[in-house]
Amino acid sequence: MNTSKKGAARTANGVFEASERRSEQVKLKISTESAANDAKTARLRTLRLEKEALDAEAARLKTPPSPAKKRSKNSG
Repeated sequence: MNTSKKGAARTANGVFEASERRSEQVKLKISTESAANDAKTARLRTLRLEKEALDAEAARLKTPPSPAKKRSKNSG
């Protein structure tokens, strides 16, 4: 009976260790995906800020000319 308890303990430890390995693999995968997503977000943010700066500069340079003042006719 003693040997059956040792076998059960070994199996339980094996299942636990396998579960721990899977958990670590999943955590590593999530961490890797998160880092990739963060890098992509930073790159896109930089591109957006550059575009906004260029658009602002273009809008500043392309100010519409002020409309000509109409002269009112003075009758008299």
